[in-house]
Amino acid sequence: MTKIVTLIYSAILLLLTVSVYGQKARIEAADKNYNNYSYIDAIATYESVALKGYKNEKMFQKLGNAYYFNADFGKAEKWYGELFALNEEQESEYYYRYSQTLKSVGDYGKANKMLEKFNKKAGNDTRSKLYESQKNYLEEIKANSGRYTIADAGINSEYSDYGSSFSNDNLVFASARDTGRVSKKVFKWTNQSFTNLYSSEINADGNLGNPKRFSKIINSKFHESTPVFTKDGQTMYFTRNNYLDGKQGKDTEKVTLLKLYKATLNNGNWTNIVELPFNSNDYSVAHPALSVDENTLYFVSDMPGTFGQSDLFKVAIKLDGTYGKPENLGNAINTEGRETFPFVSGNNELYFASDGRPGLGGLDIFVTTIGKNGTYSSVLNVGAPINGTQDDFAFLINTKDSRGFFTSNRTGGVGYDDIYSFTETRKLLCEQVLSGILIDQETGTILANAKISVFDEHFELQQEITTDDKGYYSIEVACGKTYYVRAYKEDYETKEEKIIIKNTNGKTDFPLKLNKLLKPIKVGTDLTKTLDIPVIYFDLDKSVIRKDATFELAKILVVMQQFPKMKIDVRSYTDSRQTEQYNLKLSDKRVKSTVDWLIKNGIEKNRLTGKGYGESQLVNNCSDDVQCTELEHQANRRSEFIIISID
Repeated sequence: MTKIVTLIYSAILLLLTVSVYGQKARIEAADKNYNNYSYIDAIATYESVALKGYKNEKMFQKLGNAYYFNADFGKAEKWYGELFALNEEQESEYYYRYSQTLKSVGDYGKANKMLEKFNKKAGNDTRSKLYESQKNYLEEIKANSGRYTIADAGINSEYSDYGSSFSNDNLVFASARDTGRVSKKVFKWTNQSFTNLYSSEINADGNLGNPKRFSKIINSKFHESTPVFTKDGQTMYFTRNNYLDGKQGKDTEKVTLLKLYKATLNNGNWTNIVELPFNSNDYSVAHPALSVDENTLYFVSDMPGTFGQSDLFKVAIKLDGTYGKPENLGNAINTEGRETFPFVSGNNELYFASDGRPGLGGLDIFVTTIGKNGTYSSVLNVGAPINGTQDDFAFLINTKDSRGFFTSNRTGGVGYDDIYSFTETRKLLCEQVLSGILIDQETGTILANAKISVFDEHFELQQEITTDDKGYYSIEVACGKTYYVRAYKEDYETKEEKIIIKNTNGKTDFPLKLNKLLKPIKVGTDLTKTLDIPVIYFDLDKSVIRKDATFELAKILVVMQQFPKMKIDVRSYTDSRQTEQYNLKLSDKRVKSTVDWLIKNGIEKNRLTGKGYGESQLVNNCSDDVQCTELEHQANRRSEFIIISID
């Protein structure tokens, strides 16, 4: 890209800002007498167990998450602290969440250390993250290539021609050619004329007519470029140096930066040129693009809040002609490099140029689909021959006939920057839908009106929806991306699961199951199932309670303390290895060890009964002389805690 276009970035120096998103959830206690049952609050049970001094990694994760999702960061900090004290090696999201909770208690020093560890695990720079996640990017670009036939557009001069736009049956573009001025003003960086807008008619065969100067009113003695027109042809937005009504504006360094302007067509003439209200003398705003419904204006800027050298922004165009507040498109699109020259196709695809993503060299052209609520699909390199080793930018396409234009400074061209025409021969974008049904883990009951939140791999919220009356949810997602799906329903434990979307068109089925916070119990209830207690407590041929098993038994202890009249029958089972008589004795010893532990910790002896059943009630076919895996044998080494009375 020549120095004429490079002017756009002359003052673009920026700081990286990182936005984070936190979700607030609200959990309310349910009626303890619902359906005439008594209930156990699972989280309260975990906390009671933890407060007794028992330590378990998953328990601390669950407690920390429960309070974090509920925005109770003080309590979340306590349990995340216990988690990291037990094991410093955690998944990256726990470093981030812990850092957020540490800030809530004023410990910024430790919070920063957690963020450093998070960055080491998740990657510091967006560009390094992208490279780490796309080390095979050349193969991906190769797979995306070969979808276009390209040719010289036939309108190029020996100077710079770039940044075209459709206006009815015409192509309007910027050019540094000088076709009619007796005294031409020269841009000293290149010794070429300042760029003006020109127009060429698009013939039925797609070829372009002879370029003509676009408008004396629009063209000035400074740069004009990159226009965009409304569908009715009555309004245009365009880029110009800071110059209006004969007055030239400059920043504090005496540099004339770029601004966006609007003009309206009146009796065949462009009039009422006004600058947009979010312009500034102190930063550049350039390269407008309109959304399909024309209610949103996309543009490029280095205004405060920019991640890189230049970022893509958007702003709402209100019905009364005013504008909303400009919004950065975020790091789903922007990097610490340059993102520039946006264009929105009729299929709601956002094309843009970037040098911050893995590409073939210089600026490459990328594409993403704009989803509902302003989300974006995977950003894909459009491949060769559109992209090459030099700068390729200013892409636009007519989706009705798959024809379009782009600009490049590749070798073999006519001038500095040249406009090329193309025809797209096949589509690129991969489309995926993530969907599923949310049900109760224990009963299979459909959970309607539950909140489903979808986060990307950096744990930034992408979308939130509610399950329908059949417990069903459906969300458009990007192919090949990793997501975290979080389900929240009142009276249930909030659950988050990871899913990697396939890199093919289609649908990904992802059902979710939630556990109740308040679980019903009655005579005959097995507390191991109610409290989600693993079935294995003893090593092979042993009756001594393992240290990790005491954490599980502590749950039983808390429940029996909560219900002082509850009586439990402890039942122990073995696998089929060893003799039947040996296994019967072994299971009796295990029952005795379990009962003794509960008595030692304060439960009255008359509230406990127990019996060992040996190998008499196998849960699978792993009987004598049947070859089974260790996991299959372990399934038979289990204990049950059956409620025989409550009152």
